[in-house]
Amino acid sequence: MSDSKDTYADNDLREVKQLGMWASIASLSYIFWIVGGMELVERIAYYGVKASAGLYAKAPTSEGGLGISLSDYGIIIAIWAFMQTFIPVFTGGVSDRVGYKETIFASTIIKIAGYLVMAFFPSFYGFLIGAILLAGGTGIFKPGIQGTLVLSTGRQNTSMAWGIFYQVVNIGGFLGPLVAVHMRQLSWDNVFYACAAIISLNFLFLLAYKEPGKEERMERNRKIKAGEIHQEALWRDAWHELKKPVVIYYMLVFAGFWFLFNSLFDVLPIHIAEWVDTSVIVTSLFGPEGTSNGIFQFWLGLDNTGTKVMPEGMLNLNAGMIMTTCFLVAALTAKYRITTAMLGGCLLSIFAFVLIGATNAAWMIVLAIAMFSFGEMMISPKKNEFMGNIAPEGKKAMYLGFVMLPQGIGWTLEGYFGPKLYEMYASKEIFSLELLAERGMSASEISAIPQGEAFTTLVAFTGEPAQELTTLLYNSHNIGMAWYIIAAIGTISAVGIYLYGKWLFKLQQR
Repeated sequence: MSDSKDTYADNDLREVKQLGMWASIASLSYIFWIVGGMELVERIAYYGVKASAGLYAKAPTSEGGLGISLSDYGIIIAIWAFMQTFIPVFTGGVSDRVGYKETIFASTIIKIAGYLVMAFFPSFYGFLIGAILLAGGTGIFKPGIQGTLVLSTGRQNTSMAWGIFYQVVNIGGFLGPLVAVHMRQLSWDNVFYACAAIISLNFLFLLAYKEPGKEERMERNRKIKAGEIHQEALWRDAWHELKKPVVIYYMLVFAGFWFLFNSLFDVLPIHIAEWVDTSVIVTSLFGPEGTSNGIFQFWLGLDNTGTKVMPEGMLNLNAGMIMTTCFLVAALTAKYRITTAMLGGCLLSIFAFVLIGATNAAWMIVLAIAMFSFGEMMISPKKNEFMGNIAPEGKKAMYLGFVMLPQGIGWTLEGYFGPKLYEMYASKEIFSLELLAERGMSASEISAIPQGEAFTTLVAFTGEPAQELTTLLYNSHNIGMAWYIIAAIGTISAVGIYLYGKWLFKLQQR
């Protein structure tokens, strides 16, 4: 009787009492820290490119950028998002059957190829193909890492394990953009070469990696070959699990949050670069002369003159907060039902986007990023914990691949519509072209301006200071509308999470 009860508890919707914080940390095995290290390295490389992708896309070719419109950038991001988030739905099952070590190895090679293609071919199609390779590699990488984590932890320490894992990988998310800030000030291709070199470190981690549950997987494969166990085709097996209401509803209600989430990384760096005077922050911290201290310049993501915070440096507050405080939030939210914690996180994130839309004051943007970060810490580790808990035995990685489905829907839609929304309501490039026409520049001269150089042309044409023109353009357009629309999408998701939580609670009472 007790055996069946224990088996059921590993695979149901009921919550299990968690160990205390220090007891949970002490109970984590060495393999947990190995996969944490691999994820950290992968995130340094990944966010080195992701955090600066929008800035690279809109930078004029004269500065080594792609010099493409935000609409074209949106096409790249949408395809990248679709590939990266839908591939794990099927590769998760492959990892369960083939082996986690093998899929992690293959994914690392594919990701190296993606970074090198971006470096060698600085064009729309070069970056697109590089992004597809990067997306494919990431989609293959994730289920093996997360499946290992699930098999190397128990239900009593799972909440703290996911919280610490999320904290550890955000060290990578913190360091990646800092690498990009300083590499791109040398040249853009250096960003991609550096990321290819960094991800290669995972081959060293693989030497120390031992797959948990490998004997059980090999025995299961032996029985399948011997005809003792019937195994469905992988796509049919995945489809059977996907049709379960608990998975379908999860996928629908969280898609809106992931639209919100990815807007922060795809669009906010562009917004900060165009509208936020980050020199105010440096002046507050170091005085009007800024700082020439290289340590401060690196860790705060400052430009080489030490007088302003680069957009990636601003956004890095997100990873920095998660890196230092996620385990505390994990300990706090372990006391609440999973869906309650996720709802609270979604609401905090919505308020952050409203604040971004309401002001371009640098310190208020810092506050908004901080609010969003707390919201993310309440929701993001919990999604993996939730799916890992309800996954049937032998399908842990498959279900952790399903975690990517709402992210895939939300990010794919945001990848396409987020930059378009921004271009419609907040594009400095378009507003500069319109003001040039108002100030008397001929249509032929305006059409000859290279993509990405409209504002610098406006400054040169009018002779007015850049900051004054930025303020004029900001005050004469409803730039916040793009962020309010994104917040509204998140609000729909919050209502869905609330209803989903109530439905799950009723299921648990049966």
